[in-house]
Amino acid sequence: MSFFKHERAIVHPGAQIGEGTRIWANANILEGAIIGKHCNICDGCYVERGALIGNHVTLKNGVAVFDGVTLKDDVFVGAGAAFINDRNPRSHRDSWVLEKTLVQKGAAIGANATVMCGITIGTYAVIGAGAVVIKNVPDHTIVVGNPARAAGYACRCGRTLDDQLKCACGASYDPQSLSGPCSL
Repeated sequence: MSFFKHERAIVHPGAQIGEGTRIWANANILEGAIIGKHCNICDGCYVERGALIGNHVTLKNGVAVFDGVTLKDDVFVGAGAAFINDRNPRSHRDSWVLEKTLVQKGAAIGANATVMCGITIGTYAVIGAGAVVIKNVPDHTIVVGNPARAAGYACRCGRTLDDQLKCACGASYDPQSLSGPCSL
């Protein structure tokens, strides 16, 4: 086994787990789930078949990643964040429409945020804790609230950019390189 599995974690034989990934207590990784290299899947996480998780992804405690959700490389998902994959859920229904969700490289999703299905969260975007995201989020955009609304721009390092699109880390951005005003 080229990954770490806590003795109280469940990893089904048909799941694909990358080298160096750590799966902690009470996590449940179903057959057909794909998790990349060097990920950290914390206590109580659930990864369903059809979920695609890239390399160097962190899922903090209690995150469920359902079928149709793709998390690209370097994504961070805070504790208790929820991904929705059925816009019109009902307990007893024979058919339903899976709406896929894409979280692009380096995005960060705060604790207890809710992400509606059928949307894309852009590269290095930041979703504030507790935000309810119902629309696409452009690259580098910070969103907060319910429903989520734009609150600024984020650097690749995660810090907020100032009014001149400069970061304390020394990086600066050209307004044309960002996705423009957020329509949220």
